[in-house]
Amino acid sequence: MMQEPGQKRTRAIVAAVQRSSVSDAEFDASLTELRQLAKTLGFEVVGKFTQKRAGFDKTAYFGTGKREELKEQILENQAEIILIDHEISPSQAFNLEKEAGCEVMDRTMVILEIFHRHASSRFARAQVEIARLGYMAPRLREAAKQAGPKDRARSGTGGRSGGESHGELDRRKIRDRITELQKELDGMALERKTQRARRQERQDLARVALVGYTNAGKSTLMRALTGSEALVADKLFATLDTTVRALHPESIPRVLVSDTVGFIKNLPHGLVASFKSTLDEALEASLLVHVVDASDPGFERQLAVTEEVLDEIGAQDLPRLVVFNKIDRAGDEAALHAKYPGCLVISARREADIARLREAIEAFFQKRLVEAELFLPWSAQKERGHIFDTCTVLEERWRGRVPARAWRARGREAPERAIRPENSRYVAAAARRRSMAARRPKEQEKPAATMGDQGG
Repeated sequence: MMQEPGQKRTRAIVAAVQRSSVSDAEFDASLTELRQLAKTLGFEVVGKFTQKRAGFDKTAYFGTGKREELKEQILENQAEIILIDHEISPSQAFNLEKEAGCEVMDRTMVILEIFHRHASSRFARAQVEIARLGYMAPRLREAAKQAGPKDRARSGTGGRSGGESHGELDRRKIRDRITELQKELDGMALERKTQRARRQERQDLARVALVGYTNAGKSTLMRALTGSEALVADKLFATLDTTVRALHPESIPRVLVSDTVGFIKNLPHGLVASFKSTLDEALEASLLVHVVDASDPGFERQLAVTEEVLDEIGAQDLPRLVVFNKIDRAGDEAALHAKYPGCLVISARREADIARLREAIEAFFQKRLVEAELFLPWSAQKERGHIFDTCTVLEERWRGRVPARAWRARGREAPERAIRPENSRYVAAAARRRSMAARRPKEQEKPAATMGDQGG
């Protein structure tokens, strides 16, 4: 169920069973997260309903007496939908809907709907649709079961084979659609592999990936660091597709910043693959900036979830800079520095804090660079702009004795990384010429002229 802009907001009640193994703090944090997910869908949460018991009722999630109380609360608040903070079975959802008299959405369905709304790339949309179809298939079986014999067709009409029910036809269509989407994904995976190989050829580009729990402020930092128009909203999963922009104003070396999808606890199983596929950008980064919402009381749990997923996708060895954001709302800066040495504590709304983060990113890449000399013949001057983009040029001068007139630049970058692979032969040629010049008698050497001495 989606909330269209301009429509009256759907009134919802968040509900959950607290099992004995779950602490009060963890239970409250999960319900708060469900409220934020409801906000992202445009729902108005008008109430909360909870029950403590050892396990879920197999029939309708809540116990018999509690279901009666829930029905009364729905009538009192004029609620139109119940949001359950767990994934429940199709039969539990059907029975609870029947007794409560309103629609039921479990946590998985809520997240699937948000992903369906916000996915914009072809790859993300296909992944999400496969997950939604997989989620709907068993629910169609339950609906057909509850419908009984009246769902059975008498003959093969309307595209159905003899004796095939409407429910069976729908399930067959789902299977066919999933197969079709999977073929599309296989084709897109090959495209992505090719694009990744091309990006890996451009090793001279420094890459930073912003990672962290959803709603930690990654998109706000993205806008502040790059000047991009990334969507900023106080909602979970406001953005899903990865965006890549250059650090602005541009630094040397040029740094690309990517904003990845936010993390969340208890992600639906069907979405795990599509979720992790959006983190490919993180694996290609030289530095991960782990953004944490310092104002959230449960930030330690969120930090642990993010670290766990990063380890699962093979990013455990990538350098990380932990950035505690939203310190202007709440949080103890001194305590954070003491517990997480080397972290940055900032507010994305303060220019001075953004400047500190930018300096930290630039310093990370500057210390990895080396100083070297580059020689290029006159015929390769098209590389000049590229070198200025990827190096800090400390000196440039013309050498009259080098054949075909060459210029020299010294930058904090290794020659093999500053010169693109297809032109690397120029570096080798320059090395040979320099070696030959060193063997000539000193009296034959002429002083090297500056660019101004050579008349440009």
